[in-house]
Amino acid sequence: MRQLLRLTHPIHLVGGLTIWGVWFVAIYAGLSIACSIAPPDPESDMFTGINLGVGLATLVFTALLLWLAWASVKAARKAEVRRDCYFAFISAGVYLFSAGGTLFVGYPVVVLPPCL
Repeated sequence: MRQLLRLTHPIHLVGGLTIWGVWFVAIYAGLSIACSIAPPDPESDMFTGINLGVGLATLVFTALLLWLAWASVKAARKAEVRRDCYFAFISAGVYLFSAGGTLFVGYPVVVLPPCL
């Protein structure tokens, strides 16, 4: 189990996309539930509690993915085995790509009025 936590393990090749998928499902499920329970005033702008929550979640997940990308690059530079270096660098790229995807999808959700 301890070996799975090292950033040179191959399981991190799908880690970024898994974290992004969890964020995506949580954001849209939470948005749907919030809109069905307590929809904001239709005339309200983007400054609602729903948008604030989505924005904070987006920033937290993006920060996590960027930190994992940075840590993977750091682990790749310390790796002695070529295979471990490869897995860590590819994982860093996937984490970075997932962070970009989080911002790309999260930005419109945050700046548009919810529950249209």
